Amino acid sequence: MSIAFLFPGQGAQTPGFLHRLPDHKPVTAALEEASHVLGQDVFELDSEAALASTVAVQLTCVIAGVAIARAIGTRGVEPQAVAGLSVGAFTAAVVCGALQFADALRLVRLRGAMMERVYPHGYGLAAIVGLDERSISTLVEQVSTPEAPVYLANLNAPTQFVIAGAEAGLQAALGRARSAGARKAERMAVTVPSHCRLLEPVAVELERAMADVVVAEPRIPYVTNRRARVTRDRDVIRDDLARNVMYAVRWHDATTVLFELGVRLFIEMPPGHTLTGLATAAFPDARVVAAEDARLETIAILAERERRLDEAHY
Repeated sequence: MSIAFLFPGQGAQTPGFLHRLPDHKPVTAALEEASHVLGQDVFELDSEAALASTVAVQLTCVIAGVAIARAIGTRGVEPQAVAGLSVGAFTAAVVCGALQFADALRLVRLRGAMMERVYPHGYGLAAIVGLDERSISTLVEQVSTPEAPVYLANLNAPTQFVIAGAEAGLQAALGRARSAGARKAERMAVTVPSHCRLLEPVAVELERAMADVVVAEPRIPYVTNRRARVTRDRDVIRDDLARNVMYAVRWHDATTVLFELGVRLFIEMPPGHTLTGLATAAFPDARVVAAEDARLETIAILAERERRLDEAHY
């Protein structure tokens, strides 16, 4: 195992990012397929106004990731594993062959709509950098109340975390984090409290919807969000996709597992390069590239070089 594709979640988007995707046939085909499935022009979903909607953000992240993964595939680049953060798990499931693109789009549209419906305002996410997990857990326990709950939502790096909850609770947590010496403590451009118990109703609805969806055995391993485990088990993947919205994402653990299994080239699909930064910091011996910042030809050259190194090693 030498190459892994990484797929970002909500928060990595920027206005116009679908319009900035390269002009390649697989990209155009993916955009057209998505427009057909959703019954609207997907280019309408990446404006600044449109991206105020969680539904639009989640859909465009999946669309961009699938489009570029397919384009890279035409250059002969195939990953040996995939991992996606939050809604990026649906993109990963499509690319590894566990889920059809059309099914992923319908499920993600439902996921985003349910998240907005359950918590239309007054909730969200915040990022804290510079404190360890024990400090963050203690901080969350101190500020969380029944009226303004706060949860640990993402474990992105040993000192980089995301918390979820009510606005008042988040502000209290951010204030304490700054006082405790956090290098960064700020609200994210996300308006729903992802990856915590508040979203159990969304997970229940997704489980119902996924009961009628075919989840196939993936052709390459998929790394789960909730437990950070490599799997080819269809039932495990189905459960991870439906229920990851109500559990913390152990992203650092997931990529660490991939590195320990031999991955030395991490390729992040668009949008953004958040996961690239995390992997670069965590694995200085690995090559990390964000597709948004590199030409497809460059990615193909890096992948071929890694493939040859892997063959020479074995």
